Amino acid sequence: MTAGRVVRLPGTPDTPAGGEPVALQTSGLGRRYGSTWALRDCTLAVPAGRVTGLVGPNGAGKTTLMHLVAGLIAPTEGAVRTEGGAAGRNETSFLAQDKPLYEGFTVAETLRLGRVLNRVWDEGPARHRLAELGIPLDRRVGRLSGGQRTQVALTLALARRPRLLVLDEPLADLDPLARHDVMRTLMAAVAEAGLTVLLSSHVVADLEGTCDRLIVVNRGRLQLSGDIDDLLAGHRLLTGPAEEAGALAARVPVIARETAGRQASLLVRGGPPLAGPRWTTRPVSLPDLVLAYLRAPDTTTGPAGPR
Repeated sequence: MTAGRVVRLPGTPDTPAGGEPVALQTSGLGRRYGSTWALRDCTLAVPAGRVTGLVGPNGAGKTTLMHLVAGLIAPTEGAVRTEGGAAGRNETSFLAQDKPLYEGFTVAETLRLGRVLNRVWDEGPARHRLAELGIPLDRRVGRLSGGQRTQVALTLALARRPRLLVLDEPLADLDPLARHDVMRTLMAAVAEAGLTVLLSSHVVADLEGTCDRLIVVNRGRLQLSGDIDDLLAGHRLLTGPAEEAGALAARVPVIARETAGRQASLLVRGGPPLAGPRWTTRPVSLPDLVLAYLRAPDTTTGPAGPR
């Protein structure tokens, strides 16, 4: 692949089709620290009422993008707008990876603080959610388990009645049972309120069955964006003789290529290609797709089309 080449995937536009409402939109968004760009030339649109997974390696620009969306930092270039207007308005709730809470406060005191600091606050539903989870209001935050602290932090974020909920690695420090419980709470809230969610995770399994849209960032740039079903349908995994792989790669867009002995595997973009009788074709899983793009950082999608 040519460095910096941008490709468009059939059926996966960067802006929602059919007049679908947009909850989050960025245009040429970038943030620089000194001479280093943490994020650059990021243009995307997230439809309202959808759950979008954000993935990428460490240092790829995920947290920078989330901080820009939440209004915690200002862009060096470009713009970001959310459904309610400029980034950082009350319509957006942001939950950081370390879930900052005052450990000496009780859960009830934490709720009281949220009520004082926020113009919009749903105290009743917040207390009801915590009661259903079995989290005592008189327990100090510092004595809660990791899963309980995450549930309290998520409850605070939801109590602000946001239109857009931005979650930075909310499951990173949780055991499998706690991860499941937190995701169940999140999906119930999405269903009840019609929230738009931008969810960052290093674990692709967290996104399967939860997210219907995917954003991949790599080396500070948007690499892939679209509906997950469309992205999976637009790629195939081909397996066949290694000696024919070069000729096949010259005819189809190859995202990733691996060779083991006399057999080669190619992840290709587009519909089923005419690969020949010695090749087998199978659908691509979400982990296959994400890992292939992360290993090919110069292959990206973008609003400008091929360049």
